[in-house]
Amino acid sequence: MITTEAAAESAVPAVPGDSGATGAPEREQLKDAAIRALVQRIHQLQAERAQAFRRLEEGHRQYLSSGPPYDFPRYRSTVHEVTQAFAAASREVLALEAELAGPRAQPLLASHVRRLQQLEETRLATVALLQLMGTPELTGQDSLQMHQLKMKVIKTMEAISEVLQDLRFDAESAE
Repeated sequence: MITTEAAAESAVPAVPGDSGATGAPEREQLKDAAIRALVQRIHQLQAERAQAFRRLEEGHRQYLSSGPPYDFPRYRSTVHEVTQAFAAASREVLALEAELAGPRAQPLLASHVRRLQQLEETRLATVALLQLMGTPELTGQDSLQMHQLKMKVIKTMEAISEVLQDLRFDAESAE
């Protein structure tokens, strides 16, 4: 399935730190450093999400190759672990968005993070639906619908990459 390879592509490396601004008051340097650190953390969380998608894909692949009879308890356990990882990442992303929108007074960056979160929710729901449609009980489903869902995952991942690029660019401009 395409999601494993595509998930790896959406993991954008962290924003490299600068050696520091010259001539700016110390408070401004701390503020800029804090913004850089927040953006770096968002990129790290995206890498963690990409890893979670790979684990989910691998768990689904193992489930499909385990039977019949299929090892559903193992797959359910994998889904549970991945769900916890996604939930933790989402909580932290939402906290970073709030930090950017509030104390850091960076509404543009916060809007990028909000959009990123929405796109990740869409991606996860679509991948889950694809996996459900790929289960042995539902094989033979509409291949056109499967293709459309795969295309939706690809387009969502492209949009995620664009948002991450915008976030990086606008974070550098905010400094």
